[in-house]
Amino acid sequence: MEVKKLEFEILEQAANMLKAIAHPQRIEILNLMQQNTRMTVTEIQQALELSQSATSHHLGILKDKGILTCKREGKKIYYELKHQVLAQIIHCILSCTNK
Repeated sequence: MEVKKLEFEILEQAANMLKAIAHPQRIEILNLMQQNTRMTVTEIQQALELSQSATSHHLGILKDKGILTCKREGKKIYYELKHQVLAQIIHCILSCTNK
């Protein structure tokens, strides 16, 4: 069996994405985002009962690492998963932790 070697840059990007996800509140945000196509900071904050500053901080990290995208419409900024396949990672993580 031949093992395909991955390029270092791809591995580094994947590791950085996983590091960004590896926080309880960020997993919670992504779990929420997989259920809703797009949400504002306020909607996420209210749904998860987080402070506005904590919500913005976590969203900034997830956006910076390529997990979320954002789009401004008027005064509102909407966040959504950059790749819907990321929802499968969250589903897998949550399935593996359920007993």
